[in-house]
Amino acid sequence: MNDKRRDNKGRILRQGELQRNDGKYEYRYEDLNGERRSVYSWKLVETDKIPNGKRKCVALRDMEKAIQRDLDDGINTFVANRMTLNRLFDEYIESKYELKPSTRTNYKYMYNKYVREDIGTRNISSIKFSHIKKFYIHLMRDVGFKPNSLENIHTVLHPVFTIAVRDGLIRTNPTDGVMADIKKSHDWEKPKRHALTVPQQEAFVGFIKSNYKYRHWLPVFTFMLGTGCRVGEVAGLRWQDCDFQKNIITIDHNLTYRPSEDGGGCTFRISTPKTKAGERIIPMFAAVRDALISERIRQMESGVNQSVVDGYSGFVFSNRFNEILNPHSINRAIERIVRDYNLAESEQAEKESRKPELLPHFSAHNLRHTFCTRLCETGTNLKVIQEIMGHADITTTMDIYNEATQELKLQTFEKLEGVINIA
Repeated sequence: MNDKRRDNKGRILRQGELQRNDGKYEYRYEDLNGERRSVYSWKLVETDKIPNGKRKCVALRDMEKAIQRDLDDGINTFVANRMTLNRLFDEYIESKYELKPSTRTNYKYMYNKYVREDIGTRNISSIKFSHIKKFYIHLMRDVGFKPNSLENIHTVLHPVFTIAVRDGLIRTNPTDGVMADIKKSHDWEKPKRHALTVPQQEAFVGFIKSNYKYRHWLPVFTFMLGTGCRVGEVAGLRWQDCDFQKNIITIDHNLTYRPSEDGGGCTFRISTPKTKAGERIIPMFAAVRDALISERIRQMESGVNQSVVDGYSGFVFSNRFNEILNPHSINRAIERIVRDYNLAESEQAEKESRKPELLPHFSAHNLRHTFCTRLCETGTNLKVIQEIMGHADITTTMDIYNEATQELKLQTFEKLEGVINIA
């Protein structure tokens, strides 16, 4: 007599398989932690028909194969099937104690705004390469993400899935290769920051000098065009960072204005550079020194900046209330200055029957780019430029140098035309 267990169709059931009274199949196994688990299906094999009124499902033996493969590879499928991306991210971000506060806040902000209510609700075991790619394309097409913003989201998601791979929850990282795939299939060109030309720079500064409405901004923009500092470094500059005897400026921190982690609005925070290259000494041009002294005199007359952020005080630049200068307000000031300059230039050009020389739309970072370009145009040593700018990678300096010296190369060859005998 054959004592092997069979289903209601007479088929022999394997170890761990059984069929319940309602006809549903069950497979019992032990997970990696020795816990007893079960999976269920209305079909033993793929060719079986599902009873009327029952949902479509994967055949039990196909599930068994996947489970055995995961067990052999050390993949904890049971946990992965029940852990959402949101939960994984929350655990990941809490464990990243080494992140700078500003970086942590930015990661949480980006995730909560764009991921949490979308793909974040899915179980990590169900998220595949195609799902990530579809999500990224959605951010570009429907939300209006630019390349930099999309790369920021990728920077947040990729390490989260990497942790899941290392912890044995999933076999592969679904974000691997997605960015490369998108770059191939889409018009992927990051907007290039361009420096102001010498005439544009002179027009910008000249308008500020001559306009009573914007004259108080002159020390800030003189400092930016004379040091190449990042906007957060400018806003966070303290008097003790400026050595008027040695004529040098020490940069070792920056000021940020970001959403707080508890969701209670935006706050000012001080952070240190992400790389060692960000800590640097910048020689003080005479014009920069004069701008700083004029700002010091102004504060002595109208009031000293009393703001304190994370223990830092004595800030050089301030707003009209003698409070700390918001980095975002610098960019907003540039927008207003460019707008009013272009309006005035257009009116003047019309009176003189000529084409107006308008200023392009630009940000505070373009002023940093402009400073670097002026250095490159003078033939300053590339290594010196890299150190003054705080570029961690020399290729960043090289890219600006190559663009800045393109016109100089053409001029050099024009002078050599007919001088060098090549034929």
